[in-house]
Amino acid sequence: MNKAEKTKTIAKYQRQEGDTGSPEVQIAVLTFRITELTEHLRSNKKDNSTRRGLLAMVARRRKLLTYLNKENHETYLSIVKDLKIRIH
Repeated sequence: MNKAEKTKTIAKYQRQEGDTGSPEVQIAVLTFRITELTEHLRSNKKDNSTRRGLLAMVARRRKLLTYLNKENHETYLSIVKDLKIRIH
């Protein structure tokens, strides 16, 4: 993810101008990084350090999604649908 893509993603999901820490923004950025690392691991099957980092990102995103679901269920449903994230 280059800087332009990241800025565009943050602008799309931020709550207000300058917001980079809200759960929505963090989930979106993590989702794009997870997608990129998944593609990398398809061609580099033995890259275990990247796999470990990917699993950590997936766990962090899962925790943020759980938090968002508790705090604002409508936003949770819209972000899951928009980012095409599989849930249980």
